[in-house]
Amino acid sequence: MSDYGQDLVFGSFVTPSADNPGRAVGVAVLAEQVGLDLVTFQDHPYQSAFLDTWTLLSFVAARTNRVHLAANVTNLPLRPPAVLARSVASLDLLSGGRVSLGLGAGAFWDAIEAMGGRRLTPGQGVRALEEAIEIVRQLWDVETRGGVRVDGEFYRVVGAKRGPAPAHAVPIWLGAYKPRMLQLTGRRADGWLPTLGYLQPGDLTKGNAIIDDAAQQAGRSPQDVRRLLNIAGEFSTVGRGPLNGPAEQWAEELAELALEEGVGTFILGSDDPDDLRRFAGEVAPAVRELVAAERDRDAAPEPEPEPEPVAAPPARASRATATGGAFAVVPTPDDGVRRSEQQVWDESARPTGPAPDPERTYTPQEQATGAHLVQIHDGLRAELAQIHDLIEQVAAGEIDAGAARSHINTMTMRQNRWTLGVYCESYCRIVTTHHTIEDQSLFPRLRARDPRLGPVVDRLEQEHHVIHDVLEGVDRALVAYVGSPDGIAELRAAVDLLTDALLSHLSYEERELVEPLARLGIA
Repeated sequence: MSDYGQDLVFGSFVTPSADNPGRAVGVAVLAEQVGLDLVTFQDHPYQSAFLDTWTLLSFVAARTNRVHLAANVTNLPLRPPAVLARSVASLDLLSGGRVSLGLGAGAFWDAIEAMGGRRLTPGQGVRALEEAIEIVRQLWDVETRGGVRVDGEFYRVVGAKRGPAPAHAVPIWLGAYKPRMLQLTGRRADGWLPTLGYLQPGDLTKGNAIIDDAAQQAGRSPQDVRRLLNIAGEFSTVGRGPLNGPAEQWAEELAELALEEGVGTFILGSDDPDDLRRFAGEVAPAVRELVAAERDRDAAPEPEPEPEPVAAPPARASRATATGGAFAVVPTPDDGVRRSEQQVWDESARPTGPAPDPERTYTPQEQATGAHLVQIHDGLRAELAQIHDLIEQVAAGEIDAGAARSHINTMTMRQNRWTLGVYCESYCRIVTTHHTIEDQSLFPRLRARDPRLGPVVDRLEQEHHVIHDVLEGVDRALVAYVGSPDGIAELRAAVDLLTDALLSHLSYEERELVEPLARLGIA
């Protein structure tokens, strides 16, 4: 049971069907557009109903700009390792460093033999795979002098010239299930890539232990091996089982896999555009938020033994300016600036919670949750500011959608379709997901721990519904923006109203909740 602390990556597993080649390519392009990080295809060269995977990867690389690409996983018995190494390096150079190498020892041996491959036993397959990894790595190592020489049991390379070197350090991921393959993963590979549907309860934990032991025996750190996982499921309004329910349920289950089983990459097997949009726009941001919150909590320093008590000041004029005493988390004040003439609520009617105990002291760990809430809100504020900036640049004719690509690519949520309209759409989904997590998880706990916070929590929930209506107004404005050259005026007005409502709401929430989160010990 371990969290390896790896950055979270979300990808797709697309069917390379030959009966509709354009659909496979279109789904891959959509995966990039909705903001996924990775697109993968299965590799079964003996399957006449499938496109050749490496040809398809090359075609998709030419149709995309950002998303990373990999076979899931390459059928080694039908891909000679020396030739494969040059294919991978070439595509990595052509795509600007966007290729990873998934490798498998082989399966479906009758079909492999029918294509001219050699049938291997499980033990032979593992040894052949290790020889192949050695050949691939040597061919990519252009810094070492002399040719590549591997005189193996299954593969021989006698003096082949090295190169070309890939554009980046291409990771090698192994599709592994049995102990010998898992040990090889720990010794030589950069990632473990199983499919959840093929695993029994406890297999992830057992597999991680084998990989970790093998890595340490080889002088490596277990953190050097990324843990990837192919997943499948169904989105529905109510939970019906694992990965079968609303996006919030998916997020909680994947966050648990990340925190308890160390999974850093989730690859969704689906060709459904709506599934990909929800996975990228709702599930991925929520998983990142849940995992980040737990990691921040775990990383918070332990309180000093018998700390010197420091009393808070006896009174403070504004909870938004609480900077002194033992409580150091500073809520973001509302600057009072409003962009829109429209008002969506009466701010003077907002209730306040109980005043803090002036004698109360707080450990750093207790304050971590409130600090994290402010950090999440700061991210939403920063993204909102960039949307405004892009709107003004487009309105002024300073940039077009193509020129905006580099700007959008640097945005932290990375929900890019390289157009302003869809970026705004993605931002709205993330705000909604954040509010849903609060409504279903955070607010009930606050209300139960301290009933005096009931009016505040009720008001925050009401404001979430209002903001949802404002977001729908942004959606309508997006339609006008796409359909009419004059639509940008309506879009600007809608985003101005969203800005007023959201910034005011975030400040109010921080003012009322950062101290109770610490006092009540809610993570």
